[in-house]
Amino acid sequence: MPVAISGIGRRGALIEAGEAPMPYGLYISAEGAQAQVARMEVIANNLANVDTPGFKRDLALIQARYAEAIEQGLEAPQSGSIDDVGGGVLVAETLTDFSSGALKNTGIPSDLAIDGDGFFAVERDGEMLLTRAGNFQISPTGELLTQDGLSVLDDSGTPIVVSGTWRVGQDGQISDEAGATTLGLFRPESLGDLVKIGENLFRSLSDPQPVPPAQRRVVQNFLEGSGVQPTTEMMELIATQRAFEANTQLIKNQDDMLDSLISRLLKG
Repeated sequence: MPVAISGIGRRGALIEAGEAPMPYGLYISAEGAQAQVARMEVIANNLANVDTPGFKRDLALIQARYAEAIEQGLEAPQSGSIDDVGGGVLVAETLTDFSSGALKNTGIPSDLAIDGDGFFAVERDGEMLLTRAGNFQISPTGELLTQDGLSVLDDSGTPIVVSGTWRVGQDGQISDEAGATTLGLFRPESLGDLVKIGENLFRSLSDPQPVPPAQRRVVQNFLEGSGVQPTTEMMELIATQRAFEANTQLIKNQDDMLDSLISRLLKG
């Protein structure tokens, strides 16, 4: 019957899983393989967005896990007892690397890039969201939209509408036949406040603040490229695959050892 892992038991020897115990080594190897699978998923998503404008790569942080006895408060870390053993590894969290991507000249007037700090503000269902992707488009009515049809906002939170010939200055001021408006550039109190919500968008857990005029630098006819470096990601993927294979091989070795031990006991 299937065995559900619940944790490392006392004395660091067996894992209680329902009514069936699991040897400690198998549990450690299974935890290691599971962590590498989660890491591979993050890397695969990065590689899938290698050509996505303004995309920010993610990093899966793997850390050592305490034994179950320590996590339950039954033993102190670094006690040196038989219960003070490693509990395998886990993916502690996934962080986003906000390093700027390279700027590429596209020659398309509706393509905008931020050369420096800040994010474009867009509106979805009445909520302000942030993005670094500036591959915008102009609707038939002159509204500046994202590729998904979301309104791009000015510094007051109003959807931007342009008419006739228009241009964007370095400070983000949009000038057209009807006058001028300022492109909304915002940033959170901390980059750690940003949460990825899909479609190359971020939700800020803090109230986004306008980028000061002196710190604005917008480039028209350019796009910020993806923050993913294919060579780096492929090297990370290879290392992760090897770590996964090592863990699965350990599982097989321990399973073979148990089969051999059981056979010897039955013969003996």
